[in-house]
Amino acid sequence: MKKNHILILLTIVLIGFGACEKDDICIDGDTPLLVIRFYDIDNPTVLKKAPKFRIVGVGQNTTVTTVSDRVDTDSIAIPLKVAESSTGFYFIRNSSDVETTNTSGETITVEGGDLDTLYLNYTRIDKFISRACGYIANYEDLNSDLKTETDNWIKDIEIITPLVENSTAAHVKIFH
Repeated sequence: MKKNHILILLTIVLIGFGACEKDDICIDGDTPLLVIRFYDIDNPTVLKKAPKFRIVGVGQNTTVTTVSDRVDTDSIAIPLKVAESSTGFYFIRNSSDVETTNTSGETITVEGGDLDTLYLNYTRIDKFISRACGYIANYEDLNSDLKTETDNWIKDIEIITPLVENSTAAHVKIFH
């Protein structure tokens, strides 16, 4: 009788351990951000802060959350869209709120400052990380398309690394 109890107990313990799964914790499962550094157009090796910088996605009503708003900065890290092959941004230098009157006589607040529109184009590559993390998106063949205006504050753009697979180094240089 005791042998049956031990055998049953041993069977339950073995089944219990066999049913356990390894705890999967995702540590390295983030899609990388695009890192951009701002440089002086007159001295291309010197970083130059963009004053009161604001960045807004084209078609969005809010600022990009990975960048502090209206800050003097010489570098930013921004997300690219994973479901599309292009992402557009409004790069605004000397951002400010400007009050104006519309045709109805109402006072409204609009964006003031120097606004340039930049599109970043790429090919998305899905990369399997692990069972816990699933897939992340990396980007290759990165290129830029600056909407040309009469008074662009962005003077030149250089793609340093056309492959975006981490957020540890700059991918793009913007000269102003």
